[in-house]
Amino acid sequence: MRRGSWKIRIIIGLAIVGFAMVKRCNNKQTNPYTGRVQNIDITTDQEIAIGLQSAPEMAQQHGGLYPDKRLQAFVDAVGNRLVQNSVARETPYRFEFHLLADDRTINAFALPGGQIFITHALFSQLNEAQLAGVLGHEIGHVIGKHSAERIAESNYWQTISMGASVGADAGNLVSGIGQNVLLKNGRGDELESDDLGVLFMIQSGYDPQEMIQVMKILKAAAGPNRVPEFQSTHPDPENRIEKIQESIRKYKGDRS
Repeated sequence: MRRGSWKIRIIIGLAIVGFAMVKRCNNKQTNPYTGRVQNIDITTDQEIAIGLQSAPEMAQQHGGLYPDKRLQAFVDAVGNRLVQNSVARETPYRFEFHLLADDRTINAFALPGGQIFITHALFSQLNEAQLAGVLGHEIGHVIGKHSAERIAESNYWQTISMGASVGADAGNLVSGIGQNVLLKNGRGDELESDDLGVLFMIQSGYDPQEMIQVMKILKAAAGPNRVPEFQSTHPDPENRIEKIQESIRKYKGDRS
């Protein structure tokens, strides 16, 4: 009886794993804005809804919005200029730019669907072109559907882990593999967003070399021993400069 029960668990576990793999294959789609094939299991409307729902909580975690409406209007102007001069204007996303009151955390991030944030701690160290580089990078995350892709990958590995747990008590091992894959893909997302950010800067009339200055500012902000929040979710700035230079050479003069 116990042997039969073990076999049933194996069959159920394999069925769960098989379901996850079939679902993943069926979720493959080509991103119309980047041309990259991705695993996405939520709709664009769901992306937008997730971003709008999460935005207030994210702002609260960083001390709310910065109270100076003039500076917020400046951030809006730079962000909207990038959107209007790039492929971002063709997307259904609702781009909104938020200057956060946080004066201690060097960070910028994007939620799915177009909600983009930058802390005053980072904003205060940037000129206009450098701000455009940061915002362009975050716009790249949105149109690159990076959050949606991470959600789908997380769902996939959770299902695989459940199947492995049922079939062979190997869920923790498989879950760990999934986390490593997510980390690797996330770094690729950052480089793709850097590349798109350079393109958006050029298309909007900003000097893309200022993106390299942003990397130097981030590196300097870290100091010799401290890792800023920005680097906890992004590759090391020094490692990104070479790729940014490649993107500048690739896009320089392309204002189409």
